[in-house]
Amino acid sequence: MRARIRTARKAMVLAAVASLGAGLLAGCADDGGDDNSGSSDGDGKGKTTISVGLFGTMGFKEAGLYAEYEKLNPNIKIEQNVVERNENYYPALLNHLTTNSGLLDVQAVEVANIAEVTATQADKLEDMSKVSGVDKSKWLGWKWQQATTKDGKTIGLGTDVGPMAICYRTDLFKQAGLPTDPAEVGKLWAGDWAKLVQVGERYKAKAPKGTFFMDSPGGLIQAILGSEEKKFYDTSGNVIYKTNPAVKAAFDLTAQAAQKGLVQSQTQFQPAWNSTIANNKFAAIACPPWMLGTIKGNSKPDAAGKWAVATAPKGANWGGTFLTVPKSGKNVKEAQKFVTWLTAPEQQAKLFKVQASFPSAPSTYTMPEVTGATNEMTGDQKIGPIFAEAAKAAPVQVIGPKDQIIMQGLTDNGVILATKGKSAKEAWDSAIKTIDNKLDQ
Repeated sequence: MRARIRTARKAMVLAAVASLGAGLLAGCADDGGDDNSGSSDGDGKGKTTISVGLFGTMGFKEAGLYAEYEKLNPNIKIEQNVVERNENYYPALLNHLTTNSGLLDVQAVEVANIAEVTATQADKLEDMSKVSGVDKSKWLGWKWQQATTKDGKTIGLGTDVGPMAICYRTDLFKQAGLPTDPAEVGKLWAGDWAKLVQVGERYKAKAPKGTFFMDSPGGLIQAILGSEEKKFYDTSGNVIYKTNPAVKAAFDLTAQAAQKGLVQSQTQFQPAWNSTIANNKFAAIACPPWMLGTIKGNSKPDAAGKWAVATAPKGANWGGTFLTVPKSGKNVKEAQKFVTWLTAPEQQAKLFKVQASFPSAPSTYTMPEVTGATNEMTGDQKIGPIFAEAAKAAPVQVIGPKDQIIMQGLTDNGVILATKGKSAKEAWDSAIKTIDNKLDQ
């Protein structure tokens, strides 16, 4: 979500691997390198070591939360094991869950994978709803529900979410004759993703040489589908992506934007895409909070303050992560206490202030860490309220076990082809063939 990679996460996911094409999976965090790689009951000094398995840079350590918890609990030592990308982390995690072996005390799960884990591995994980101090009302209702089984067991506590906005370069918008004030920009496309594409046509008419309106077709379709309640599965768990008109409409609108030259022929979170950020090659991007970290990480110093955040056409979510406690962990009770503390509203607010990981706890939306939040890339604009409203407006989505595979097929083997001369039908047929082959495996 995650990606929750937000290279935000900036994730995750929800969001996650670096993209769904590496897109969705990027979900909530920037990619990070391996930290400590072992785990143990104690450190030889009478302390209990809680081992934490993460992907990307989720920011807990960077925000000082581990150090704070260790100070509050002198008998505890936190040791994290970080895998750079969720696409490498999750298969290993699923294998460990299936065999019920090799699991750490705490394991992160990205939103794109939470449905599969909830449906197939719940018996390996503790029910966090029964832990002292956990109150479901502290989380967004849809976030809590994503990690809850049909019989009411909640296997993970939510950390961040990826409420959708549109980030844009004020200097490029100005050069193209478009307004630059966030409120005025948001009005241009309010209520309709098609209006966003229309703004793209206005931008193209006067675009600074060598620039595109948006960064990638994958980012656009990800944003559109993030605003739909049903995407790839229905509430009974049936795959419906081929028959869901919302999916086809999102695909066709994105293909239209691609064919009109409004989006770059790029796959998100890849080196070539990263360089287009550094070289100011596009004016707008679908932008959960964690994406600002990605923008910052790939920008040149002179880009600071030249971005702004506007409300997206519709409420949507992209990314987010959960923390689970395996039953086979060495320190289950201490891990439950730690996860409860780490995901509490106060800690989520601190994390957002440092890491741009937007809280899944609504009570934080009135805290000064959120209401007064600014970002180096967006200057003095107060960005917290925009993301807070987006989080509250996001739909309760039906998430299926293979959402990641389907989305990656729609992006990497689908809409990207429309930037390379293929028709929307050819791109759609290619995506379907790829997805169905993978679902059959």
